Amino acid sequence: MVQVPTIPLSNGRKLPLLGLGTWLASNEQQLNTAIRAALDAGYRYIDTAELYKNEHVIGSVVKEYIDAGKFKREDIYITTKLPLYGHDNAAFYIEQSLKKLQVDYIDLYLIHNSIPLEINDEKTDFKLVNGEPIPITSIPYIETWKILEKYYNEGKLKAIGVSNFNEEQLQDLYNKATVKPQNIQVECHILFPQKSLHALCKKLDVTLTAYAPIGSPGRGEAQKGESFVQGDSMSHPLVKRLAEKYHKTPAQILIRQLIQRGISTIPKSTNPNRVRENFNVLDFELTVDEMAEFDKIPGDNRLFLFDFAKNHPWHPFKADLKKVLGYEQAV
Repeated sequence: MVQVPTIPLSNGRKLPLLGLGTWLASNEQQLNTAIRAALDAGYRYIDTAELYKNEHVIGSVVKEYIDAGKFKREDIYITTKLPLYGHDNAAFYIEQSLKKLQVDYIDLYLIHNSIPLEINDEKTDFKLVNGEPIPITSIPYIETWKILEKYYNEGKLKAIGVSNFNEEQLQDLYNKATVKPQNIQVECHILFPQKSLHALCKKLDVTLTAYAPIGSPGRGEAQKGESFVQGDSMSHPLVKRLAEKYHKTPAQILIRQLIQRGISTIPKSTNPNRVRENFNVLDFELTVDEMAEFDKIPGDNRLFLFDFAKNHPWHPFKADLKKVLGYEQAV
């Protein structure tokens, strides 16, 4: 079986550079089939979140494969995340994730966003008033982080980090934390390469994981109206030229480029053929000159603005909200 390269976390554990993303994978049968295709192809890293409502599907398939002796628990890497509405009760959601995933520990647990929101009574989503979510501004993320530290010290979380934090928030958390964050997961692709954040991560010894590595062509399922930002990574002329040269798909070129940057990459698909295709990126290498060509692409096209919480005081991407949507009140 092909071995996926890894990068070291600051605590000595290893993070795979390629995994399966599962955002918007709400059809349980499709996801079940996709996970099986992924595991059979050689994937040993699956990324999920409480917010995706699919941890139980992943847990069931992974347990079946472990029980069948196809691999051991230590051979599979699972990332999941604390929801926006879980900042005031992180222990509850950590325990729920452990239960749904049917595991004794989670390999990497992330605070999904720096925006804490009030949960509804069913603990399934956040409360809305006149279409706007109700913020919880009395819970600094360092307080939430202390709960993650507790579970980390107990061994139930093998690594901890954040997602959708900006550079200032990551640095602030790093300065205040006893257990330093070991990973940050953010949007990252050739149109938004996160060069400045990646440099900070290297300085702080924090690994970086890219979601939307191929530009999230399916994001229209969740983004509507003005929140949909135009951007098509796979149609970029450089990507198409290299795909033809290496006899690969544009998606494979985009995934390979991030891997060579030392960024963990989690392309999402529930199509078994594309799942297998996205894994087939370890048999070629882009040249130094080709990687340099990617560096010349303008990198200011953020696709995910989280405008549903545009008025939240802790929104991490206020400048992008203003630039793209003109929300003066968000800066």
